Amino acid sequence: MTNLMMKALVFEEPRKLVVAAQPVPEIDANSVLVKTRKVGICHSDYELLAGQYIIPISYPVVPGHEWVGEIVEVGRNVTGLAPGDRVVGECVINTPERIHHFGFSMNGADREYFTARPEWLHKLPDEVDDAKGALIEPFTCGYYAVMRGGGTNASETAVVSGGGTIGLVSAAAAIGMGARVIVVDPIPLRRETALKLGADAVVDPTDDDPVEAVQELTDGGADLVIEAAGHASSLANVFDYARPEGRVSMVGINIGQKFPVELGLIQIKDLQVNGCIGSPGVWPGAIRFLGRTGLDLSPIQTHTFDLDQAAEAYDLGKEPTEAVKVTLDISN
Repeated sequence: MTNLMMKALVFEEPRKLVVAAQPVPEIDANSVLVKTRKVGICHSDYELLAGQYIIPISYPVVPGHEWVGEIVEVGRNVTGLAPGDRVVGECVINTPERIHHFGFSMNGADREYFTARPEWLHKLPDEVDDAKGALIEPFTCGYYAVMRGGGTNASETAVVSGGGTIGLVSAAAAIGMGARVIVVDPIPLRRETALKLGADAVVDPTDDDPVEAVQELTDGGADLVIEAAGHASSLANVFDYARPEGRVSMVGINIGQKFPVELGLIQIKDLQVNGCIGSPGVWPGAIRFLGRTGLDLSPIQTHTFDLDQAAEAYDLGKEPTEAVKVTLDISN
């Protein structure tokens, strides 16, 4: 595809977003060329745009790490992948030079074509369509949070504190495993989305005493609690949501802040508490899980824009009362 041009979303510098023309990249013998289909916008993309990402970043950079695409060309040494395969890719990539974050320290998928190494990629089963494929990356994080908490099943109740994308996919994973699921979040759109996903109940912490409401709904506390907000109010209550000998997974991110939490509840209740970040080692299982359960994640994707509308998409996506997951459709 030498000398062909494509469109790409570029963060030229902090707080400057443009859609620009770039050459279509060329593969080497050990890589593949991917045609992007859909890419989700993540909260961390806004941190990148603001110049505040957690690792050093150089600009300009192409964002996009929640993606699904189709392989259109393979290098001569590549095996196991072929043109026409639909794929998704992991975000944390080990290279001889350093550990890269795809879409952050190296250019991502918010462009019509990009190159990738086969070891980053996972093929999608036919049961997982493109829309669901663009949610694989966040879903793996939610799936990992549930599994870090020991998994769950139809005999249990799970409480998810925080109804953003990671909270909602965590709830979806627990629903797919058969658990009774309750989601706590102050934003009506997020609570509505949780119910559409199949949550059994939702709690508005601004209207109710959330601890009292959860205790009533669970008859004494949840078997599994997923903290997915990272907010002080959520973190202050999370141990109260759990039953004695319950499990807690901490997936919401809160770095550099301090606030009072009754840590003695960990001992008093004999809780198992796990921290988790990312989704190491669970991608193949999470993809199989989505394919076999048939979980419908579409309520999470509230808005879709073309690549040329990226600025509008980013403006809407930062409004949590208006949108849950905003997706860029680059398949045209």
